[in-house]
Amino acid sequence: METMRLILIVALALVSIMIWQAWQQDYVRPAPGPASVAGTATVPGPARQDDLPDFRGVPLDPVAGGPDLPPAPGAAPAASSAGGLIRVKTDLLDLRINTEGGGIEYLALSDYPLSKGKPDQPVILLKRQYEDFYVVQGGLLSKAGETANHKTLFRSERDSYALEGQERINVPLSWESEDGLKVIKTYTFYKGRYDADVDYEIINGGSNDWAGSAYAQINRTEPRDNGSAFIYTYTGAVLSSPEKRYEKIDFSDIEEDRLAADITNGWAAMLQHYFITALIPDSSEAQYHYYTLNPDNSYVIGAITPARSVAAGQRDRFRQRLYFGPKLQKELEQIADGLELTVDYGIFWFIAKPLFWVLDHIHSHTGNWGWSIVLVTLLLKLVFYHLSAAGYRSMANMRKVQPRLLSIRERYKSDRARQHQAMMALYKEEKINPLGGCFPVLVQIPVFISLYWVLLESVELRQADFVLWINDLSAPDPYFVLPLIMGVTMFVQQKLNPAPMDPMQQKIMSILPVIFTVFFAFFPSGLVLYWVANNILSIAQQWMITRSIERAAATG
Repeated sequence: METMRLILIVALALVSIMIWQAWQQDYVRPAPGPASVAGTATVPGPARQDDLPDFRGVPLDPVAGGPDLPPAPGAAPAASSAGGLIRVKTDLLDLRINTEGGGIEYLALSDYPLSKGKPDQPVILLKRQYEDFYVVQGGLLSKAGETANHKTLFRSERDSYALEGQERINVPLSWESEDGLKVIKTYTFYKGRYDADVDYEIINGGSNDWAGSAYAQINRTEPRDNGSAFIYTYTGAVLSSPEKRYEKIDFSDIEEDRLAADITNGWAAMLQHYFITALIPDSSEAQYHYYTLNPDNSYVIGAITPARSVAAGQRDRFRQRLYFGPKLQKELEQIADGLELTVDYGIFWFIAKPLFWVLDHIHSHTGNWGWSIVLVTLLLKLVFYHLSAAGYRSMANMRKVQPRLLSIRERYKSDRARQHQAMMALYKEEKINPLGGCFPVLVQIPVFISLYWVLLESVELRQADFVLWINDLSAPDPYFVLPLIMGVTMFVQQKLNPAPMDPMQQKIMSILPVIFTVFFAFFPSGLVLYWVANNILSIAQQWMITRSIERAAATG
């Protein structure tokens, strides 16, 4: 009975966690600031520079202006009145750079369709829309005179670039001040890669020395659509330092407190489910200044390089690195130390990472993520076979003596102390540990939770086919077949277990399969597939053990 109570508590706890996550997503996290009346709203974006102590001042105040009109689905934004758009296309990226500020204001991931039903519409990671603003900005900061920041109007010799038969492509933008300072900002994009280099070459043709820093920042509003109401994944900023390789800074943190930290060998990023935009310093040795800002309706995280001085008649350069794309662990770990941690497996990451390695290794042989999930589930059942068997034997023995337990309960229903005493005597006589089924369940819970997060966080499973009607393991089963099978398997498991003696527990246990079926109808089918496979294997093992014990009791 204690085993059943524990299983019930664990199941209800999981449901409660799901409800809590959905509630956190909908009601606790702050909503974006209210939009103003059309034509008078403030657009997040370029800002003016005020004091720049030690060249670490950052743009503070947003520029006023009308809201950008959302483009048609899959379309690039229109250029601002001052600047024009430069289209850049590689084998993986389709993006637009605005000559006003030289920032990336649109970026589509060509290899990642928005959905299975819209194969021609790619995921648009960066966009300049009033209600869904998400851009990468950057420039130079200096105390003396005009400089090239993310408000500056750059010049470009071409309005389009394409990676055709090349390994890389350079996109140069230029700006020159009246006193002879010239800045060439060059983006370098690579074949087969989601990262890019940004290079600022400073040519001081004036008569005075120039001193300053370069900065890069990610500026976005809180997304309107943050995924399923039943599954919450983190969306917000992240900061990495040697002391803390993965630190979440959510939107409410940015609202409440402005970050200002000097970090060596760090990086900053904005995350959302499956995808990431990251700022990676060119040197892991130099100390960069990291900051957050909260201009009207948007959230900013950025990094500033150490200051440099360029003498008159000399030149120097700053270099930065950007990443915008899927959270592919093998690629991320090659780009920056700890960047793969953005694939957030939660508190049991040390279990989840080996699980993903096994899942990925099996997939390299099967070529099907669905069958890989089934085989990983089978491997886990084999690993925990003896532990599970001990729990199932305990439950089978409890089921064998249940009629006698019910008799004791009826005989001493008015005397709880005598009832408990008689039950303990029966357990001792039959050599049964009433808690024998608890420990195996408790030991396996961290593994199950880890696999849950592996299946939820891995972009590799996004839109992955399985069989028949399951053509997207990251989306719910369109016909609810897997959730119904899962509910049936839970019902069968209950029949193999000893029924709770408490009538209230019996009622709760009887409706639990229905509750889980409804919840799992909205879960990604990959998660439901794991649960179904695990339940079927558990039923097979428990049935064999229960049958062997019943046969032994019948012949003995």
